[in-house]
Amino acid sequence: MTLILIIIIGFCTTFIGTLTGGGGLIGMPSMLLVGLPIHSVIATAKFSNVFSSFSSFYVLLKQRELTMKEVRKLIPVPLIGGISGGLLANSFSDTTMNLIAVFLLSFAFILNFVKKPSASEGSHWKLNKKIFPALYGISVYDGMFGPGQGTLLMYTFLHTGASYVKALALTRFQTFISCFAAFTSYFFAGHFMWEQALCYTAGGILGAQLAVRLAKRISPAYLKMLLHAVTLLLILQILYRLISGQI
Repeated sequence: MTLILIIIIGFCTTFIGTLTGGGGLIGMPSMLLVGLPIHSVIATAKFSNVFSSFSSFYVLLKQRELTMKEVRKLIPVPLIGGISGGLLANSFSDTTMNLIAVFLLSFAFILNFVKKPSASEGSHWKLNKKIFPALYGISVYDGMFGPGQGTLLMYTFLHTGASYVKALALTRFQTFISCFAAFTSYFFAGHFMWEQALCYTAGGILGAQLAVRLAKRISPAYLKMLLHAVTLLLILQILYRLISGQI
């Protein structure tokens, strides 16, 4: 029953996250409530995101929403950032990471209410290297924890004038690289649980594939309403369990 629940969590997390950039706000706290250790939860999320983000990016690449020439310059930034974040997280204890998790989840939750700049529909968009420091910082955060990083990336790319779909494709690509880099650090630190991770990944791939095919047909506003309500309840429940000593 627990593994079926993890598959459902993976599906909902990636489906919502692909469309709105905030699915991790549901996935990570939900897995914590299932009873997985926090470092294993993060490792599972990174492992799943490697596959789900690449699969959704590949669909958008085949649809010619962007080219490899546009994204290859990004590779070193999330690669180094993801490794940095993973190493940082592995240096903290479970208790410390749970406390950090509540703070970061609350921050990411508030971030979801920040209005993104309007997307440009122009065809002459170019990647501005001035945003690389911001992209590196987001990748460090993604490697260390992750929820809300998609929102930060979408905001950053949209701010440069990218269209919604192009910003989505760039976000999924950077997520793929940073998650792959971070996962290696969690794996070698011994925080990876294969059975749970494979179930979560299976759900995540299904959710990502459905999301990219509905990206132009569904309004993210409805998903955001659900995301905000569920996330707030999950944060409050984790905080209660921390205070009562259940975590």
